[in-house]
Amino acid sequence: MRYAYAITAALLAGGTTATMLMQQPLSAQVAQNAPGNIAAAAPRAGAPMSFADLTAKLAPAVVNISTTQKVQVQQNNPFAGTPFGDFFGQFGGGDNNGQPVTREATSLGSGFIVSPDGYVVTNNHVISGAPDGTVAAKPVIGSITVTLPDRKEYKATLVGRDVASDLALLKIEARNLPFVEFGDSTRTRVGDWVIAIGNPFGLGGTVTAGIVSALHRNIGLGGAYDRYIQTDASINQGNSGGPMFDLNGNVIGINTAIFSPTGGNVGIGFAIPAEEAKPVIDALKKGGKISRGYLGVGIQPMTDEIATALNLPKNRGEIVARVEPGQAAARAGIQQGDVIVRVNNQDVTPDNTLSYIVANLPVGSRVPVDLIRNGKRMSVTAIVGQRPPEEQLAQGNDFGDDGDDNGQGGGGGSAATSAQLGLGLATLTSDIANQLGVRGDVHGVVITTVDQSSDAAAKGLRRGDLILSINQTPVTNPQAAAAVVTQAKRSGRQTVLLLVQRGNSPARYIGIELKGS
Repeated sequence: MRYAYAITAALLAGGTTATMLMQQPLSAQVAQNAPGNIAAAAPRAGAPMSFADLTAKLAPAVVNISTTQKVQVQQNNPFAGTPFGDFFGQFGGGDNNGQPVTREATSLGSGFIVSPDGYVVTNNHVISGAPDGTVAAKPVIGSITVTLPDRKEYKATLVGRDVASDLALLKIEARNLPFVEFGDSTRTRVGDWVIAIGNPFGLGGTVTAGIVSALHRNIGLGGAYDRYIQTDASINQGNSGGPMFDLNGNVIGINTAIFSPTGGNVGIGFAIPAEEAKPVIDALKKGGKISRGYLGVGIQPMTDEIATALNLPKNRGEIVARVEPGQAAARAGIQQGDVIVRVNNQDVTPDNTLSYIVANLPVGSRVPVDLIRNGKRMSVTAIVGQRPPEEQLAQGNDFGDDGDDNGQGGGGGSAATSAQLGLGLATLTSDIANQLGVRGDVHGVVITTVDQSSDAAAKGLRRGDLILSINQTPVTNPQAAAAVVTQAKRSGRQTVLLLVQRGNSPARYIGIELKGS
């Protein structure tokens, strides 16, 4: 997934409409997309003959946004650690003893004016983005420049930004500016015509048209706002923060990301719906803090393998991989392995995720949570907590999928091979736990060998991984593990559910197909 902004700088192409409107008194102004102002320019229903009149009305309110930031750039010296490291470091970026260095970077994106006195909406990543190769450090924003279509430039101040929704609100000191207003994206339908206006690749004001390809699209970013409008209107780097309009001139989305193997447009772009963006922008304008609900659980989607192992329908509910101590879920009695299927009378589905539902609940509210535990449906009541900052959540959500195989895990203990799983297992003794660097309170079996033709190997399991439970039954020795697998096989199950931990990273559930199934 790529954000649609470019690391270049350019001015926008000029226009005359903005100049004419700036001569009007502030009290007489109306939004560029106000119903009375846009009706004459709106194309007829169905396939439009032209977008020209609509574009002429809307384009003056779309701006170019360029920023400078101080960012930490990771050094890339291929000769580091060799006698030539110091010599080639000055050319390859290997100075500063191989440590990141702070440099100035620029970024370019789009935005749109939402009031005649100069409030501008854009993406947060447009003003805080950094070029490829930077390390995970917060960039220090130096300056933000907003350029209007008539080439006038203004220094902008940051009113507020919200990382979770990827939105930011800027302010420029000007009056009588052309502006547009948010529309009602809840009325948008798949197949509706839309146009996108922005500044791709720093070329200046550019208009593209297409249709709404999908609604409520989850693109795997997680969190409260992973619910986008998908479009085939051409969106490229530099379009980020620009508006998506319907044929009535309403801002129904903010162009934010693209799916592209090449970095260019392939007909799959994503926009934050106006229904999600407007409340955030309104709160930022008032100087308010964005408050979101939080349960305190680590969750995984119900994949086909996990659903089969639990004998549950797929695409319904999400499984709890961990419960944060002291948070709302723990206080409500939610446990690891529970499948949460409904929250506050809303079904949990791929299009209506648990994160989305909970984040949009009022903090402090009491909500029913329906879940399935050991095949039985039950309900608990949770008091919604306050969602921590996204940076803090990101630090705790790494399941440890990366890392080198340390080649350990086979020492000590009696090994046993499970023909059904394609795994060799051993009891997790204190000696093995010390070798693996695992906490002493962890109990399970350690993988000693992996049959490379097994589904376990295909799912990424490797020597040294720990299996804490199978089909939600704790296992502390190979015999117990084999007994659970054998029982599953006798019951006609083709898949078993493993709770796997790598090192001291949070455990996660993996559905494994049994060999011979």
